Amino acid sequence: MRPAPFNTLPGDPLPTARAFWLRAEDGVRLRAAHWPAGGASGTVLLFPGRTEYLEKYAEVAAELNAAGLDVLALDWRGQGMSDRLQDNARPGHIGDFADYQRDVVELVVAAQELDLPRPWHLLAHSMGGTIGLAALGAGLPVQSVVFSAPMWGINLRRVPEALALALAGTLSRLGRGGHPAPRTGGEDSFVLLDPFHDNLLTHDGRRWGRLVAEAAAWPDISVGGASNDWLRAALLECRRLAALPPPALPALIALGDCERVVSAQAIRNRAAAWPGARLLELADCRHEPMMERDPVRSRFLDAAIAYFGAATTP
Repeated sequence: MRPAPFNTLPGDPLPTARAFWLRAEDGVRLRAAHWPAGGASGTVLLFPGRTEYLEKYAEVAAELNAAGLDVLALDWRGQGMSDRLQDNARPGHIGDFADYQRDVVELVVAAQELDLPRPWHLLAHSMGGTIGLAALGAGLPVQSVVFSAPMWGINLRRVPEALALALAGTLSRLGRGGHPAPRTGGEDSFVLLDPFHDNLLTHDGRRWGRLVAEAAAWPDISVGGASNDWLRAALLECRRLAALPPPALPALIALGDCERVVSAQAIRNRAAAWPGARLLELADCRHEPMMERDPVRSRFLDAAIAYFGAATTP
């Protein structure tokens, strides 16, 4: 595995992550990173959300390491330092969500080649929850699953799903499939556009400031709004997954009471239909429990670590 860059901001401690390149079977280059715990009792496969990148999860990985868990994550194709999928690298773009499963395959192969400690666990946020649910159906070799605000539906803000799907399809046929979809923020990173008081991700000013600093310092690894093709593919994948039976594996599913990015109702529907699933409702929480104020964040991470530990204990 060839080494890959891993960014830090001035004043950051030396990174403990070992970043490296992977190559998907269709030729797309992917960046992954391993945070070793030393004497770990298991490994967390971390599936990030749309727009995200490995550096964003350094704080989370450090806490999972402190709990005795290795962490392995990647930049999905089309974002972070992984290959972009069109000439205009700014919009978050994909043509078919099935392509993300190629990335999952490479991450699992890397975990096997690194002989990472077992059991393996899945921690999936937002779009990572869409990809993770599909991967579970394809036999992802994990023993426990934790979802953070999974994207099993999109909060379209009163726009009917059928209308959004039809509009995205029409724009794609008109040659605008790779352009940012309406109301998704254009080509710039939304953290550079949205004021803190009205952001959809977190109530934590320090962590929001960190996201702004990262977007300003590392423009090449950030992306802007979702493309029309991404939106169409995401809606179709959410519809497909909603029609499938739940996986046999139990799950812990976290949902904030201030959620405005993904569909809270879709999360509730899936949790209610999933035998053994536990819905963890978080007060004073926006879309990102792992980037929230310390009390909310700790409640989520403590619950996730305990859940992983219970799956590890015979």
